[in-house]
Amino acid sequence: MRRRFMRRVAFAAVVFVVVVIALFTIVATILSQVLQGSLVWLLTAVLPPILIVLFVVMVIRLVRRTGAPVGDLIEAAGRVERGELSTRLPERGPAELRSVARAFNAMSTRLEENDASRRRLLTDVSHELRTPLTVMQGTLEGILDGVYPADEAHLVPVLEETRVLARLIDDLRTLSLSEVGVLRLHREPTDLARLIEEVVAGHRAAADEVGVSITVEAPADLPPLEVDPSRIRQVVGNLVANALRFTPAGGRVSVDAGKEADGAWVRVRDTGPGIDPESLAHVFDRFYRSPGSPGTGLGLPIARNLVQAHGGRISIESSLIGGTEVRFTLPAEFQDDSSGR
Repeated sequence: MRRRFMRRVAFAAVVFVVVVIALFTIVATILSQVLQGSLVWLLTAVLPPILIVLFVVMVIRLVRRTGAPVGDLIEAAGRVERGELSTRLPERGPAELRSVARAFNAMSTRLEENDASRRRLLTDVSHELRTPLTVMQGTLEGILDGVYPADEAHLVPVLEETRVLARLIDDLRTLSLSEVGVLRLHREPTDLARLIEEVVAGHRAAADEVGVSITVEAPADLPPLEVDPSRIRQVVGNLVANALRFTPAGGRVSVDAGKEADGAWVRVRDTGPGIDPESLAHVFDRFYRSPGSPGTGLGLPIARNLVQAHGGRISIESSLIGGTEVRFTLPAEFQDDSSGR
């Protein structure tokens, strides 16, 4: 396609030059009949060839500056169509074509990243689904073969694995919708302090069971926020569950909140062993789990995406001697957009 395009450009340039030369010849003939003397010789014999040469040089330069980059674009588009997502364009030619090349490179980079992310997601999902399915399959086959009795002791683990699968599917759906920007948020005025207290109250039994104290400090004068309360409850719940999971018996988890200039902030801190710097850089990557982590690696990525869908920010700090702190912010004003969120 590129060679065909360049041949067409060259043919068009030749035709254009021939037409211009013909026009110069016609004009020179008319001038030779109207004018006389040395001026006629200058206008008909000297000036037209000079102008024609200059014009041909300009056409050649224009074709080289514009035709070659456009040819690069055609060739690169064909390669991307064939699945070669690593294709990149050299940035050359006029400013407009360089801008197109940068946009094309950004597009191909995004496509390559999305394709790699899709492949990783398929691998991770298949891995996460395999474990509960294996447990369920082994137990049910044992019951059918008469190896295990169909009693509560053997059926309860199967039921628990189905719940694990259900949670995993819900988490994957939430994560995928938020990543592509189509997660619909049902915003309403929400009392953030009350929401936090309700979430913590739901985790007190789990905290007592593992011997961890949990405290809440959320001032009652926090401004009402236009948020999706179920999604923010999910964010806080994920953070509290993570903190409880990694805090040893006798430790403490604290949840507090406060006002800031453009909204409110929420912070979850624990006195666990902390996260090493290498793992800390990947905690928001889906399915990433630090050594010894029993979770699925989806809690923090979901929390990040839900906070960002609300227009907020989330960050994490950790020390191997001082526990972990996760902090996120929510804007006070709801700014609608056309993304369907």
